[in-house]
Amino acid sequence: MTLGFAILGAGRIGQAHARAISATPGARFVALSEPLQAAADDMKARYGCDLRDIDQIADSPDVQAVAICTPTDTHADLIEQFAKAGKAIFCEKPVDLSADRVRQALATVEQTGARLMVGFNRRFDPDFMSVKAAIDDGQVGDVEMVVITSRDPGPPPYGYIEVSGGIFRDMTIHDFDIARWLLGEEVQTVMAQGSVLVDPKIGELGDYDSVNVILRTATGKQAVITNSRRATYGYDQRIEVHGSRGMAAAQNRHESTVEVAGAGGYTRPPLLNFFMDRYAQAYANEIAAFVAALNDGGPLPTTGSDGLKALELADAALDSAQTGKAVVLT
Repeated sequence: MTLGFAILGAGRIGQAHARAISATPGARFVALSEPLQAAADDMKARYGCDLRDIDQIADSPDVQAVAICTPTDTHADLIEQFAKAGKAIFCEKPVDLSADRVRQALATVEQTGARLMVGFNRRFDPDFMSVKAAIDDGQVGDVEMVVITSRDPGPPPYGYIEVSGGIFRDMTIHDFDIARWLLGEEVQTVMAQGSVLVDPKIGELGDYDSVNVILRTATGKQAVITNSRRATYGYDQRIEVHGSRGMAAAQNRHESTVEVAGAGGYTRPPLLNFFMDRYAQAYANEIAAFVAALNDGGPLPTTGSDGLKALELADAALDSAQTGKAVVLT
């Protein structure tokens, strides 16, 4: 079966999903909703999609699935609208910045029986998937400790920081999801520290730019997450899993694999410097996984529940950073 897709939003993420949908067997990019006419016209010219408004898409019989790539404060309302319209829904993280609002939206999804996948693309990175496979195959043994390093080349614009919900809900939320995925157990205790070391203006806006988080499960497994809004050497994305039988790790991606050696030592190309480049294959893989799950009726790999639990960890981390105390999740 070929699924007709509509994309809501033609920004960077919308463009990434347009490429992925168009390249995925069993999917067809049918319609786009985008308020900026120039962006809408550009995507129509590229992919031949129709331009429709939100309500038209909800009523369109040739659209079976929607990809929500709009601003965060619209996500929950759109999820509810399209769940009631009987569409399958792929929504970029987070569902909302309020855990209570997320729960309301998920209740509508459950009541309508809609299929909802939340876009935690890093689970679909080929290297990270290989680390998870090493865990599942028993090569690492019992997981004991996870270390996640995630550092951006530079901070986002101030206007974005003001509406992002803060570093824990915007940036670390990806790492909370990866930590849950790799630990294989739910987190019980969260301890976080936050500082402003990159740009004083970020602190004036009420946010941190440098954070560390320690997560602990009920059995004592631990995950350590380190985030920074500045990495002068590129987009730093690494994970390591230590277990009773060994260790599995995924290292950074460079612009190429070529090394040059001489009397002065070894030189390597720089790291990929943009998340859309670093995770290009991950974006393609997650859409392919969404389409496959819809077509074969299997479980969705990242659910609304995953989105809620990652947000709850983000809220706990912010509470811990502000109070200096560990937060125990109930």
